[in-house]
Amino acid sequence: MKIDSNFPPYWKQYIIQSSYVAFTVFIISLILSDNPVIIASIGANAFIVFAMPDNISAEPKRIIGGHFLGFFIGSCFAVFPVMNILFFKAVWLSLSVGITILPMVVLDVEHSPAAGTSLGMTLIAYSSTSATAILISVLLLAIKGHIAKPFLEDLV
Repeated sequence: MKIDSNFPPYWKQYIIQSSYVAFTVFIISLILSDNPVIIASIGANAFIVFAMPDNISAEPKRIIGGHFLGFFIGSCFAVFPVMNILFFKAVWLSLSVGITILPMVVLDVEHSPAAGTSLGMTLIAYSSTSATAILISVLLLAIKGHIAKPFLEDLV
C-alpha cells in the first residue's frame, strides 16, 4: 500500500472533505441512531458525495431517486416474511437488490448505496421512523453535496 500521489499537494482538500463527511454523518447519526442498517447505506452515500463529487452517482436526482426506489422496494419485500429458512432468506434478499437495480437503471437514477437501502428495508421492514430517517438523511446529503460541490475536488 502506498500513499496517493495527489495527497501531498492537496492534503488540505482531503482534510476539509473528510471533515464534511464526518460532520454530515454525525448529524445523520443523531437522527438515525436506531437504524444501523440505514446508517451503513448512508455512510457509503456520504463517501460518494464528498470524495467523488464529479461522479455521476453524486448527482442529487440519483441520490434521491435511488434511495426512494430502494426504500420502497425493500419495504415491499419486507411485507412477506420468508426469512426463517436461510435459503429463502438469501433468495429474498438477493431479489430485493436485483429488483431495485432494474428500475434504477431504467429510470436513470443509478446509485449503488441505494441497493443497501433496499437490503436494509427488507431486513428491518417499514416503519414511519425509517421513512422519516431515510427522507431526512437523503435530502440532507443531496442538498449538502449540491451546495458544497463547487468547493469539492474528486479525491479518488
